[in-house]
Amino acid sequence: MKSVARVKTIFEDNIRTCTTAAEVLTHPISKAGEKIALALLDNRKILCCGNGGSAADAQHFSAEMLNRFESERPSLPAIALTTDTSTITSIANDYHFNEVFSKQIKALGQPNDILLALSTSGKSKNILEAVIAAHHRQMLVIALTGHEGGDLSSLLNEDDIEIRVPSCVTARIQEVHGIVIHCLCDIIDTQLFKSGE
Repeated sequence: MKSVARVKTIFEDNIRTCTTAAEVLTHPISKAGEKIALALLDNRKILCCGNGGSAADAQHFSAEMLNRFESERPSLPAIALTTDTSTITSIANDYHFNEVFSKQIKALGQPNDILLALSTSGKSKNILEAVIAAHHRQMLVIALTGHEGGDLSSLLNEDDIEIRVPSCVTARIQEVHGIVIHCLCDIIDTQLFKSGE
């Protein structure tokens, strides 16, 4: 059956992408996890945003922080800016969809908080505006991207961290973003609570 062959191909493509990502992303993921852990120790918070599947990933990360990852531990402050439909639709209606995250960051973001921005293309206008707003609020940006990084890469400061998946296929990028999120959670728990050591 053709569908069986296609499923096998998808798994093989995923494995290739993950293998390449493991070779090139280990250091930026590790650095990002350590930066988040330090921010949390300093009573800072993480604001997360993305569109579509990346919105789901932003919510995934926030849920792992607020509830728990693999070990019992205190809740950690993270906010997914993708979840408040009243806020998102009012901003989109009264202003522009490009501002649905940036206006929230202007209200909630504080110096030394972290923005976790997810965009497979690096071209989403509302994510670009979110990064600009985060910089205005003196926040560190951790960007999960793919493709060539898009316009998002050029917006990042020297202290920001880009975790760019080496793929041009959106599905593969999102799959690796899921692993990156779990790596970040593991690093945070290990750094803050010595979990899993």
